[in-house]
Amino acid sequence: MLDIDEAVRITRTGDLWLFRGRTAADRAIRAVTNAPVNHVGMAIVVDDLPPLMWHAELSKALLDVWSGSHHRGVQLHDLGDAVRRWRDTYGQASWMRQLAPEVGRAEEDAALRAVARLDGVSFPSTTRLATRWLRGRGAYLPRRRRSRRVRPEAAFCAETVALTLQEMGVVADDRKAHWFDPGTFWSGAHLPLQPGWSYGEEIQVGPPPDPSRAVPDSRTRWRL
Repeated sequence: MLDIDEAVRITRTGDLWLFRGRTAADRAIRAVTNAPVNHVGMAIVVDDLPPLMWHAELSKALLDVWSGSHHRGVQLHDLGDAVRRWRDTYGQASWMRQLAPEVGRAEEDAALRAVARLDGVSFPSTTRLATRWLRGRGAYLPRRRRSRRVRPEAAFCAETVALTLQEMGVVADDRKAHWFDPGTFWSGAHLPLQPGWSYGEEIQVGPPPDPSRAVPDSRTRWRL
């Protein structure tokens, strides 16, 4: 187990951050997707910027580093602030998985292009979220005719991470990004990685949070 500061210090671009909560909505997400987690984000660590978390959620409490504003939907946050909010405010347990090998400049540039295209994309409504995911379960594109550079109207957290990793060349793009759910990024699930890439086992970050300290936030109930 790592404390948050140490985990943030060693994280690299492409590393996964996974969260599991205890609310009814968190449990519903895991039940529908048959997954052990209900939220996923990806680390982006470039140049002299602090480590950042790239994900999607309904809250606008944290500053979006890319736009310099507070908004809902797809966002780029200070990683330490985001992890503490998910643990302390939402009462979520957290883990990280490290990508190997370490990404190079080409992958970092691709990740930033994805940020530039997707930052600010809306978080889908609950009904639309479920519909997109269920439709995505059958969305295979073996001939790779889809452009990953189209800006979607809405995106949930797993879709955001998948789109970014596809653009980086880490994850295969033979299926639409809304095929993915948070559990796809947990070890033991089928994550269609491109040859040469792998993720390590989950590393627990911090002790299990005290659920009595979590502050209910109705605007962040659905966090796929």
